Amino acid sequence: MSGTLYIVATPIGNLEDITQRALRVLREADLVACEDTRRTRVLLNHFGIKTKTISYHEHNERERAAEICELLAAGKNVALVSDAGTPLINDPGFRVVNAAIEQELPVVPIPGPAAFVSALVVSGLPSDEFYFAGFLPARANARRAKLEELSAIPATLIFYEAPHRIAITLTAALDTLGNRDAAVARELTKIHEEIARGSLSTLAQRFSGDARARGEMVLIISGAGSIGGPFKSAGKSTGETQPLEQTLFGRVSELESEGLDAKAALKKAARELGMKRAEAYRLIVAQKNRRNK
Repeated sequence: MSGTLYIVATPIGNLEDITQRALRVLREADLVACEDTRRTRVLLNHFGIKTKTISYHEHNERERAAEICELLAAGKNVALVSDAGTPLINDPGFRVVNAAIEQELPVVPIPGPAAFVSALVVSGLPSDEFYFAGFLPARANARRAKLEELSAIPATLIFYEAPHRIAITLTAALDTLGNRDAAVARELTKIHEEIARGSLSTLAQRFSGDARARGEMVLIISGAGSIGGPFKSAGKSTGETQPLEQTLFGRVSELESEGLDAKAALKKAARELGMKRAEAYRLIVAQKNRRNK
């Protein structure tokens, strides 16, 4: 009989978050394949687990995937872990899972922590529909292009980000998506856990020049057309939330009164409200047609 490839989630900070099932699988496996053997050994030693480890990371993934599949075919059970959280979520593992499936070898998930899920459920932003986009590109033009690509998605957007880029990313999101509600979660499950909530402009100012920011961060941004959210972002009225069309028309009028021409005012208002310019233009034309009747 062939062995089984177990995809084992491990804690993202607090070791108490590991499951009893994960501990059993790690103890009983013939081998633990890990992103960094030194980091995983700390976890294993903490729980008195002596299972042999091998490295499995982005630089040796192709070769290791073939090797692990050979072990599985020979009847060995292999547990795959990442440095923290659930493997394959912005971590290596796809190649070996895909290879195992192609060879009809069993692949079993051992559920547990995932940073983006933990951040989402405490963000205060809608969680019924979300889009996880991993890390944004490091280069400015590519980052802006990716944000523009995602700008019309109505679902809550979720990204991972490095601490030294969080301020730049918040500013880029503000410029591209408009002043939407957002949250930044860092050091989740650890002593210095923090969830900062506010509009993108507020958060960009909060993290600007913050050299103390540490640890991988999760950035959560409300979806397109999410106006009047819990954090008083642009477009929220003092009373009931205005219809999107009315808010757009009012914002365009404000910008025109400030000196912008009609085209520039529409473009800026659409960006602030997280809309595509074509959709904003359609709403403005419809509003004007109704007023002229």
